[in-house]
Amino acid sequence: MEKLFVIKIGGNIIDDEIKLSSFLQSFAKIEGKKILVHGGGKLATKLAKQLGVEQQMIDGRRITDAETLKIVTMVYAGFINKNIVAKLQSQHCNAIGLSGADGNCIVSHKRGSNSGGIDYGFVGDVDAVNSILLKTLLEQNIAVVLAPITVDTNGQLLNTNADTIAQETAKALSILYDVELIYSFEKSGVLLDVHDETTVIATINPLSYQTLKEGKKIFEGMIPKLDNAFAALQSGVTKVIIGKAEELNQLISGSSGTSIVQ
Repeated sequence: MEKLFVIKIGGNIIDDEIKLSSFLQSFAKIEGKKILVHGGGKLATKLAKQLGVEQQMIDGRRITDAETLKIVTMVYAGFINKNIVAKLQSQHCNAIGLSGADGNCIVSHKRGSNSGGIDYGFVGDVDAVNSILLKTLLEQNIAVVLAPITVDTNGQLLNTNADTIAQETAKALSILYDVELIYSFEKSGVLLDVHDETTVIATINPLSYQTLKEGKKIFEGMIPKLDNAFAALQSGVTKVIIGKAEELNQLISGSSGTSIVQ
């Protein structure tokens, strides 16, 4: 099968104009089919403050009320998505930006309250990815840029975790392509010491992951990303790599970052 790269870029890179431009130059040069999933960065929080819309975060997760949903939709599916697409066009990489609502690309449902009784508001959990639509675009040599806004079957927009969108997209397309999923962010990979970039764990398998978790050797914020990585591998994705956005070429070649394997 033909190779497809599904690459997720973290919010901290989006917030840095120089790092973002450098990353997009590398992304544009990737030969073959590719999808870029982006997070939101801090712009939505900044805009909410300017508009006087109070933001509530619980365990690092944004509570998305009705007014916040308007802001994140404007920022994520609007400015950030189109800014990325425009920069890719300047690098001679033909790209199209989509939210989950476009072409019914990503359908989700509103998350219910968790066991602690927390209602995250208009937050979505993915149900289906329109792989046929994405394949149609990819076959035209168009790079697809996905914003973390999805839609439910009643037409309700929902704020959705970008890591999960990347994983679900990679899983859905693994039937059609040889998919490699790359999570690129500000760190060099999964670190034994979050403050020491030289402590990258080169490879993690299910057994070593369990040992690392039990020993509390992994930064808690990394666990959802790793859970997503293993879920992707179990659903047909060929390879998952986590590492530094500025080292995208090396991540693709396997010479840097953390490889997640079965």
